[in-house]
Amino acid sequence: MTEVAVNPVRSRHQQRQFLHLPWELYRRDANWVPPLLRNQQQLLGYRRHPFHEIAEVQTFLAYRDGRAAGRIAVLVNHRHNQTYNEQRGFFGFFECVEDQQVASALFDACRGWLAERGISRVRGPANPSMNYECGLLIEGFDSPPVFMMTYNPPYYANLLECYGFRKAHDLLAYLGHRSQLPEVVGQLGGLADQAQERCNAIVRPLNTSAFLDDVRLFLDLYNRSLLATWGFVPLTEAELRALAASLRHLLVPELSLFAEVDGRPVGAILGLPDYNPVIKRINGRLFPFGFWHLLRSKRSVRRVRVLSINVVPEYQRWGLGLVLMKALVPKALELGVEEAEFSWVSEANDLARLGLEKGGARLYKRYRMYDLEWTPA
Repeated sequence: MTEVAVNPVRSRHQQRQFLHLPWELYRRDANWVPPLLRNQQQLLGYRRHPFHEIAEVQTFLAYRDGRAAGRIAVLVNHRHNQTYNEQRGFFGFFECVEDQQVASALFDACRGWLAERGISRVRGPANPSMNYECGLLIEGFDSPPVFMMTYNPPYYANLLECYGFRKAHDLLAYLGHRSQLPEVVGQLGGLADQAQERCNAIVRPLNTSAFLDDVRLFLDLYNRSLLATWGFVPLTEAELRALAASLRHLLVPELSLFAEVDGRPVGAILGLPDYNPVIKRINGRLFPFGFWHLLRSKRSVRRVRVLSINVVPEYQRWGLGLVLMKALVPKALELGVEEAEFSWVSEANDLARLGLEKGGARLYKRYRMYDLEWTPA
């Protein structure tokens, strides 16, 4: 058996190899959706991105017989370690042929890089953190992912577990169909009305004349409402600005709603069109014409991803999540939406899971975060 060589990515040529490897690995997989190349460059640190102000990142390529056979990014997220008062590394952007030797060599490189920094535990996949794409798909391989969710072959879990990785936490995706809506409204509509009356809450759409202000408001609510969520680390101010700018042209105002009590925003729901079918057609390339196709499609997609239902802690038991969901339904129907994916939902979030399941949504994909610890040499 030929030896596997793992090299740190240094040159522009190696960066291109790293970025384009998935096109080779997934060329026969009809469910794979290519990543947006420019976005990948930013998140990996090949282009400027504010995440890298709080993190160190190194990417590696594995070669067999002179050909790229796998890749991985290893990083230290200093903001995570400050938040949880621990020393932990992360890995992400993992892609690999079905070969344990190649995968093990990549994980060995991660361990060595982290050990040089006095770290002996690693979690992932995080691309590059849990505020972006994360988790390894372990159930639900029969359909493509929705926008900003991960995808991988079934054998990846075996590559990790044979190396010694163990489950840390599962992230869930639920799917609902418009045919279920009459029953859902009948079951939960009254509860939503009672909650709205009890709080004297007002629901309003995103204000297009103050677009960036409202996007920043949503992201602020996101930071405040998820503090108790497993693994959550608040976005930095610079990340907030970058995300607000990147979402500017992708949001549909009717699918982005705020709940206000006494004039104060206390909750928000964000539905994003599933751009992945368009991203597949443009092969992950925004330029020269891909971005135009993306924008042109945002009011004609038939599936949305309900990315987040956020309510600040003091109102989380008041039913404002139901209020926001009920307000979103007629807007989605007007746009012709057929399906909605709710993702991701922490396996520990019993309140959200119960609400979705009562509403008829079915659990159809499961993503797993893995941990590995070792004894320092």
